Amino acid sequence: MTLTDADVTTLLAPAGLLFIKRMNQESVRLPPLPPGHSAASAGPEHGRFDSRPDEIAHVDDADMPDKVNAGWFRMAAEYGLFNEDREFLLSACYARYWETGTGDDDIAWIHVRLLDEWDFVASEVDLLRSWMASPLTERFVPEFTMASLDGQMKLNTTVWGNGTVSTIVIRPHDAHTQPGG
Repeated sequence: MTLTDADVTTLLAPAGLLFIKRMNQESVRLPPLPPGHSAASAGPEHGRFDSRPDEIAHVDDADMPDKVNAGWFRMAAEYGLFNEDREFLLSACYARYWETGTGDDDIAWIHVRLLDEWDFVASEVDLLRSWMASPLTERFVPEFTMASLDGQMKLNTTVWGNGTVSTIVIRPHDAHTQPGG
């Protein structure tokens, strides 16, 4: 079964995200990466910026929710995720993968606004859940991809193989500001 825009609106609300519209895939601009590189495999020379060490948390750390939320927000604000209305794009799966076991079907970019009251971890919104973390822990762990409306940056909050959660940003046009870039 596929989710509707109304379903997605309702699912995102507890996280403090206001659904504005589903984007036409052709209208979404994302920052380019060299061939063969994903955001996770990109390096500083490609414009990758990582969470600070104090923002990285293990999935079972008591302070994981606070670290993930704070690190995400700092990086989103610092690297230009938000427009003047705190709007951006969120990648969302319209397939009910938490019910069907699939997750690659029906991925869409949606235009959302961050509301004043938000929490991506405590809200436990399935659209923001990391299904890759389930072998590591039983608790809710977020994982999501976002992009700025102007196409200048992409942000991933992700679970790594070592059981940590952190945020990375890709801003290729800022690669020269990296040490050694």
